[in-house]
Amino acid sequence: MSSDPTGRRFVLTSSAGSAEIAQVGAALRALRIGATDLVPRYPDAAPTPAASGVVLVPWPNRIRDGRWTQRGETHQLAISEPKLGNASHGLLRFTPYRPVAERADAVSLAAEVFPQTGYPFHLDTRVTYTLTDHGLDVAHRIVNVGTQTAPVAVGTHPYLFISDVPTADLRVQLDAESWFRTDDRSLPVSEEPLDPPHDLRVPRRLGDLDLDTAYAGLPRGADGRARGVLHAPDGRRLELWAGRDFDFLQVFTTDRYPGQDLAVAIEPMTAPADAFNSGRGLRWLEPGDAWDLQWGLALHS
Repeated sequence: MSSDPTGRRFVLTSSAGSAEIAQVGAALRALRIGATDLVPRYPDAAPTPAASGVVLVPWPNRIRDGRWTQRGETHQLAISEPKLGNASHGLLRFTPYRPVAERADAVSLAAEVFPQTGYPFHLDTRVTYTLTDHGLDVAHRIVNVGTQTAPVAVGTHPYLFISDVPTADLRVQLDAESWFRTDDRSLPVSEEPLDPPHDLRVPRRLGDLDLDTAYAGLPRGADGRARGVLHAPDGRRLELWAGRDFDFLQVFTTDRYPGQDLAVAIEPMTAPADAFNSGRGLRWLEPGDAWDLQWGLALHS
């Protein structure tokens, strides 16, 4: 039997459904509520495609040229996206996490970011996935276990669908005040007020869109959550909610996801691309400080 390139698979079950979490990248690999899959599966023998479900820390998205300057110091990271010349999606994307707590409907996984070239800071990170009646709750904790104040941003990269509906026929809805215009290296060049081509406040059919767009100025409900929603033609809604400090949502569509004519990711992020240079959304953790974050998924009929 060949080994799984995503490492050990943690299978969660409850009366409502099931989920699978991959050890590599602590990635959300599958989610089913009732008879409906909400995360598109990929082949068992394949490595995680297109950062599917991966936890992104200590930064989401990209850093231009892998080079960043803050507080008078400049650092050079490895270029992990050679095609565009960027450092991409943090330092734990291909790291095997270790389980620290397991039960039938939940798992907590941990991994450390050790001091290294371009990021001389030491973080302990944990993520907990818990099945709910309607979907999945996700909690992150980042602790600075080093001796220096550390810059940190967090994101995650879940791909979503409603399995009995072609993704092209789903409508995406997301309220925001602004969006980030990017260059040919997928890096932001300006933040602009919402305009008609990028306006998702009224649900729009995914098959009519081509998006790799970060949104800011997210309104929050009475529960303090921002939301991105996929609407099915029959009225069902798959909601991604983002708790405090997840102040940015990225919507990404692609035709390169295995087994899918079209795939969409809605990515909660605490900072936009190149935040290690812009400082936008960047959190500085003092030694011993902890940062707790939550987001989740819920299917509503």
